[in-house]
Amino acid sequence: MNADGHGGQGPGGKALGKLLTKNRYGAGPIDPNGKLRFAGVGYLNTQPILHGLLQGLGASRLLLELGRPSEVARRLFEDEADAALVPAAAIAMHGGLEIAPGIAVGARGPVRSVVLLSERPVEELDTLLLDSSSRTSVVLARLVAAHLRKGRALTVYSRTPAQILAETRGGTGAVLIGDDALAARGRFACELDLAEAWQAWTGLPFVFAVWGARRGVLDESVRALLSASLEAGLAARTEIGVSWAEAHGGLAAEHERYLRENLHYELDEAALAGLREFFARAAEAKLLPPCEVRLAGTDATTPAAGRHDSRGHDSRSLDALLDFAAEGGRLSFDEALRLAEDAPTLDLGLAADARRRALHPEGVVTYIVDRNVNYTNACTVACRFCAFYRPIGHGDVYVLSREELRAKIQEVVDAGGVQVLLQGGINPDLRLTWYEELFVWWKSEFPNVALHALSPEEIWGLARLETECGEPTTIDEVLRRLMAAGMDSLPGGGAEVLTDRVRRKIAKAKCTSAEWLECMRVAHRLGLHTTATMMYGTTDTAVDRLAHLFKVRDLQDETGGFTAFICWDYQHDQGVKQVAGDTGTVLYLRMQALARLVLDNVRNIQSSWVTQGPGVGQLALRYGANDLGSTMFEENVVSSAGTTFTMDAQQIERHARAAGFTVARRNMRYQWLTTPS
Repeated sequence: MNADGHGGQGPGGKALGKLLTKNRYGAGPIDPNGKLRFAGVGYLNTQPILHGLLQGLGASRLLLELGRPSEVARRLFEDEADAALVPAAAIAMHGGLEIAPGIAVGARGPVRSVVLLSERPVEELDTLLLDSSSRTSVVLARLVAAHLRKGRALTVYSRTPAQILAETRGGTGAVLIGDDALAARGRFACELDLAEAWQAWTGLPFVFAVWGARRGVLDESVRALLSASLEAGLAARTEIGVSWAEAHGGLAAEHERYLRENLHYELDEAALAGLREFFARAAEAKLLPPCEVRLAGTDATTPAAGRHDSRGHDSRSLDALLDFAAEGGRLSFDEALRLAEDAPTLDLGLAADARRRALHPEGVVTYIVDRNVNYTNACTVACRFCAFYRPIGHGDVYVLSREELRAKIQEVVDAGGVQVLLQGGINPDLRLTWYEELFVWWKSEFPNVALHALSPEEIWGLARLETECGEPTTIDEVLRRLMAAGMDSLPGGGAEVLTDRVRRKIAKAKCTSAEWLECMRVAHRLGLHTTATMMYGTTDTAVDRLAHLFKVRDLQDETGGFTAFICWDYQHDQGVKQVAGDTGTVLYLRMQALARLVLDNVRNIQSSWVTQGPGVGQLALRYGANDLGSTMFEENVVSSAGTTFTMDAQQIERHARAAGFTVARRNMRYQWLTTPS
């Protein structure tokens, strides 16, 4: 366990190589029936594109599932879909996708369904609330707002559509998309149609969504199916309007008018120019990775054709890509995967170290004096990798008493410590009021000892427990009550690897990756600072691990609430059911270096010497880390699996100085508490 995350197998909590799924670059579908897996967004604006497919066209060739834009993009990134109708930004985020030629969801004037709503003109706003379900619309909104405000920044927060409507007033504006935007028109004094604003600014159409796929999926026959589906949908816009009105309300004629007058479905040269311009401006603003459009089935219509190798990778040299990342360039998923597969370990370390120096030019390594306290080992989640937990009713189950806690906290105070990381299992005997009373007692006894407490899994567990006991409670309510009682920050435990393919295998009773992220999103909205963690080395691949990093980066773009990132490999020596996958020192150093290069918006990277040992922890300071975590004079979770490294403050400082750094103590927000020396 480390200071801001958790042990390798807590109840809450080989080199990367070519660890790719078989079909990663177009080797064929992996659906058991041999069909291609397609995903699409189920909004009104996509219905003409999907119409033929939804009516059964191509059913012998492909399966189609619908979801929200962010979910559809996730499926494509995590190889749960072979092709998807995705927001345009997802093409840049991934970096290795081909686009189906000729088909898009676009606008050449007012689109009506992507709007900035406010009581005042955008030039007079100070805050902007964003519906983050489509990154394309979010990036477009930020670009247009910056243009209209002549570069003056807005404070940006992510909200749900319901929260947006409730909180938009005065100097706070909001961006809504899709059906929510259509329903909200006319409710605010100022309405800025973002597609219309884009065209007025650039003179070009705007492209919201395209078919994207791994290289080789969109062959001639598949492209013909997609074109036929759109042709059928364009002919059926009257029928679609009627069906949509019956299912979702509104006037059929208005729906049809929207499809005919506000949306354009041709990806022609003008639309391609608009798409390239969007990618260029978003990359310049560091909102998206640099991206060139690559059309399936052609080598001539786009500059990207000559920039990719036989696997679809950008053909720039590894040195050029490493230099780009070291200088703070935003990596795409495909670029990060290329570094994971091909970059020499030393070169990765040098790039990560250069990025660390740019972010922390003062050359100071930080650490915190605190301890981990595991208040109970009773847990109902029963993760396969956990050696620490005990099932309910087991003879070794414990819950620490106030007297035991007082003694542990006093030791922290006596050592000059400022914080305790409090975490335990999902214990159904401990209701929310138990935690509230504990936290109130804690702050009355030790007002200067910060509570870095619980984890997303424990927060979800409390919300479920209260609801099961007849008191329906949301994670928002749980967090608010715990904050009122004294909780200061939220650790990032229980993340493991944030792909559900992995989570279903190693911890099927645990919250989903989306739930973990949503808990962090809510915590950030409430003003809590948190950490992000990753425990890898079970059944995960390089694709899974990079998907995890990109989800952390995406949420940090939304909220800015993560203070640090910490990764470590699965500690599996004793008492666990899960067989280890890819672990070891080389992979750890590579993974941390990749994290430093991918997470361009997370300022601090913590070395996990608790799992890797002091020597490797020291070396990690030259692989992107700027922090040595906690003094850790108690740790129960990692040690349950046989890993028992320890260091006190003097040893931490000695290791940092021996690596060429000065040292300062810090708090959870990475504010220095001592003068570097």
